[in-house]
Amino acid sequence: MKNNIIKQISLIGAVAFLSGCTYDENGKISQLPFGMTNDRQLIDIYTLRNSKGMEARISNYGGIVVSLKVPDKNGVLGDVVLGYDNLNSYIKNSPYFGAIVGRYGNRIAKGKFKLDGAEYSLACNDGPNHLHGGIKGFDKVVWKGTPFISANGPALKLTYTSKDGEEGYPGNLNVTAVYTVTEDNALRLEFTATTDKPTVVNLTHHSYFNLAAKDDILNHEVMINADKFTPVDETLIPTGELRPVDGTPFDFRNPTIIGARINNNDEQLKFGKGYDHNWVINKPEKVLGLMARVYEPTSGRLMEVWSTEPGLQFYSGNFLDGTIKGKYGWVYQFRNGFCMEPQHFPDSPNKPNFPSVVLLPGQVYKNVIMYKFNVK
Repeated sequence: MKNNIIKQISLIGAVAFLSGCTYDENGKISQLPFGMTNDRQLIDIYTLRNSKGMEARISNYGGIVVSLKVPDKNGVLGDVVLGYDNLNSYIKNSPYFGAIVGRYGNRIAKGKFKLDGAEYSLACNDGPNHLHGGIKGFDKVVWKGTPFISANGPALKLTYTSKDGEEGYPGNLNVTAVYTVTEDNALRLEFTATTDKPTVVNLTHHSYFNLAAKDDILNHEVMINADKFTPVDETLIPTGELRPVDGTPFDFRNPTIIGARINNNDEQLKFGKGYDHNWVINKPEKVLGLMARVYEPTSGRLMEVWSTEPGLQFYSGNFLDGTIKGKYGWVYQFRNGFCMEPQHFPDSPNKPNFPSVVLLPGQVYKNVIMYKFNVK
């Protein structure tokens, strides 16, 4: 019996060595090859686990959260984010599944903004507008990954330098993203960045969640801690107004299922084909606070969204259309997932009344996002 155990341990070690897999001494972090990019850069996938079984698998391609397993009310783990089980699919066709988005998350009108008297032109990759950093935003670049055990749990540090002029943005931007799986079942993301020239920065996370891990998300119950939202035009660019949610389908101050009003005869819902809007969160800017709470009754899973950011983009998966076959053979249909993206407001570089997204040399951009999971 003892010899068999020794052989099994030796075999595991050999497989780990051959595959490039490494484990920390507590079994909380692992690293495996995930494939190769078109320009032959090797990509890894890192798995972070806490002692309760919560597990996040993160790729250094795009900082993508490939899977996120959390327990349901019966203690059964389920993967609550949409995505693919292979790198090639992310490279070929991904609607930002699980990725870091930047240099500027969300939309910039007509792909233009002015800063210090200079006008900058960006790619218009979303109709007439710029979206999520352009043709090759942070979701499509290779980050340098360093796994480590932090004071809060197993963690992964990703770093990337966006060169001056990349996708049209000014300044060399040094970006760090740290992912941590905490002991209280939270996925914590901390972004920091510095620049050598005035620039604009708005980083966020773009997982598509489904707390039931199946079917559509219309019965998920949502609370958003906001009295106002930013209405948009037909191209989804904010008008500049901060509109009260009172009496509108955008009032989620009391928990309401997503499907309750999503098909109302409302101009804003028609523009977005559902919810694809930014809410103005009731908290001071740069203070970590509760943004939203989402509950799914069949699984009992409860997710809270916390952040230091002033806004939250809630997107109800309106452009999923049955053309994407994701993990576990699941073909993603209309509204099979939703996004909760803590952020600065869309088109802030062109809206002086919105909170500033300008980063100057000598300053440090910092943004904390937490997705906390529980059951009820």
